[in-house]
Amino acid sequence: MNDHVRDLASVRDATERLLTAAAKLDDASVAEPSRLPGWSRGHILAHLARNADALVNVLEGRPMYASADARDTDIERDAPRPLDVQLADVRESAARFQATGAAPADWSRTVLLRNGVTDAASRVPFRRWVEVELHHVDLGIGYELEDLPEEFTEREIGFLAERFTGHPEVPPTRVTDGTRAWSTGRVATEPEITVTGRQADLLGWLCGRRDGSVLTTEGGPLPALPPL
Repeated sequence: MNDHVRDLASVRDATERLLTAAAKLDDASVAEPSRLPGWSRGHILAHLARNADALVNVLEGRPMYASADARDTDIERDAPRPLDVQLADVRESAARFQATGAAPADWSRTVLLRNGVTDAASRVPFRRWVEVELHHVDLGIGYELEDLPEEFTEREIGFLAERFTGHPEVPPTRVTDGTRAWSTGRVATEPEITVTGRQADLLGWLCGRRDGSVLTTEGGPLPALPPL
């Protein structure tokens, strides 16, 4: 069972960590490239603000974004803003998300996300937590996958393993850090491939932030994962 109240608190804490770190930047460094191809740090901050508002829409029963084009247009529009404007927008949109999450609601209901994806309302706070933590890493300002909370890393590995489960292009795969294990890829009685490594490296591979070259594999080469 997803604990949306606890996850909302984790989102709040993660947002404060990001805002504190980003406040040390200046206007010039916000305009510099992030670790995401084609995006500046300003693009990431703009996306985080607009994503918070989009998830408010989801929780209130509206389309997440007016359209894919509108999502991209809004990010491009907001990316060049000065640092103080960016930080205020991230903080204020995060407060709107927290207020919506605190309102009485049926958290067992199914909600509609982008591209026809549905999920339980109770998992939306975790999805927001993912956005904040991974994009903090993407800013490239000293926060790395190794710095993520252990609970978050384990849950996100499980979340991504579930996402790729049943995918016809991913062989049946066992993912393990030597203590915990997750299954992903095509459903089969036994895995074809076992991928082993530190949790940060496993997460980096699964979420497309690392190439997986430090991971060890048995039974075949490291599976190529489809884009998220």
